[in-house]
Amino acid sequence: MAAIEEIAESLIRENIIRAVGDVFKTMLGQSVLFRSADSASAPQPGSALQHVVGTVGFIGDINGLIYLYIDEDFAGKCTREMLGMTDQEFAENGSESVNDAIGEITNMVVGSFKNGLCDAGYPCKLTIPSILRGRNFSVEQVSSTQRHVYSFETQGRQITADILLKSED
Repeated sequence: MAAIEEIAESLIRENIIRAVGDVFKTMLGQSVLFRSADSASAPQPGSALQHVVGTVGFIGDINGLIYLYIDEDFAGKCTREMLGMTDQEFAENGSESVNDAIGEITNMVVGSFKNGLCDAGYPCKLTIPSILRGRNFSVEQVSSTQRHVYSFETQGRQITADILLKSED
């Protein structure tokens, strides 16, 4: 069984940079710039921005969750572009469509990240996606997990990938 201490931060960083970049380029035609790897870059409680946060987990030799934070306005823009929706269609189906699109984007990012872990000898499977919405909330880790936060930018907007990892007990 693989131990979490054996996973190099560089493996995590390279996989999330590749996954976010590939998915945003393929699905939305957007180039993504990696900005930082720092837990201070995670959206903080008290933020004025409303966020749509997609989350997908993975289980196996390594267990974890990835939270993909996107501000609500940008999530709407991504949804319209990804689904080819008119403004009227978006107005009629807005939040439900955003949940579906951001859930799918998150699922693809985490699936690509998970494939990189599998290729490196840490087999795991995905869980189902879910969506969190709001402002003024935070995700906190428990003591038995590792946390890695990566910040990206595209079209002047921030995307944050918050990764929690734990090895199988």
